[in-house]
Formats: sequence, structure tokens, C-alpha cells
Amino acid sequence: MEITVQWIKTSWTKESRGGEAAARRNAVPLGFSLPQVSPGFAHFVQMSERDGFEPCAGQKDLREIGVGLRDEGDRLRVLARVEPLFGLPPRLRRPPAVRLLPGQWVRWQLNYRFSSALGIRGWSYWLDTFNIAYGPADQDVFLAEPNVLIDECGPLR
Repeated sequence: MEITVQWIKTSWTKESRGGEAAARRNAVPLGFSLPQVSPGFAHFVQMSERDGFEPCAGQKDLREIGVGLRDEGDRLRVLARVEPLFGLPPRLRRPPAVRLLPGQWVRWQLNYRFSSALGIRGWSYWLDTFNIAYGPADQDVFLAEPNVLIDECGPLR
């Protein structure tokens, strides 16, 4: 069965934690129209504070994305991996894997925060949004509301 993956990575520093910069960051899309993507690859979109949160798109090998995917025949098992563990904000507990039926899709979000080893550079943050569809998907599938939404975003301080 066909599996379609879109990975959106948004990164920022404390400069975008408030005001107009935070408004721009919070306005970034959670899904994009899909371009033609090679089999075995994900549509990858990166947006960062230093580029004014302008999308920069490409492809990533499915083995490079932080999501475990297992086709179980009649369902797709999806579980976002948490990496690196030291970058996590506090979370209650991880949700279980999602099992998608053909025609369904999930949006899974995880956020992270980091400080330099000596705390010299201050905090940096990123948000991973994984949009994953099981079965044939049209190019605008990720512009609609997902069948399943997993929000694992913790407080960033």
C-alpha cells in the first residue's frame, strides 16, 4: 500500500518567542501541497527564523525521518521517534502508536529545546510536524484536517 510522508521542521531562537517574530513563526503552515516525490522518500520542508520562516523544500530518505512506519497489511503503524532525548521539554508520557486504515492520515507534532553546553548562546527550539497518509493521496491531502492528530508539544519556557 502507498505511504506518503511530509516532514516539516521549524526552528527558531528566543528572538522569535514574542511579538511580530512569534506571530510569523506561529503562522507557518502545518501542511503543504505535495510535489512529485521519489518512491522511498519524504517531502521535507524546512523553515527557520534566520530565513524569515520561508519554506525551503526538498526530499529526505524515509530512513532519515524520525518516524517508525510498519505496514501491517490492512493498517499502517506509525510511531514518532523522540530524538534526541535531552532536547525534550517535560511531557507526561508518550502516546501509543497510531494504526491508520487505508485513506486515513495522521499529523504528529513534537517540539524540542536546546541550550549550548555552557549556556553561552542561549536557547534554540524546533518543531517537527509529520504528516503521514496511508493509501493513495492527492497533492493537497495535508492541507485539510487530519483523521488523527497527536500533539506531543511540551512547554518551552
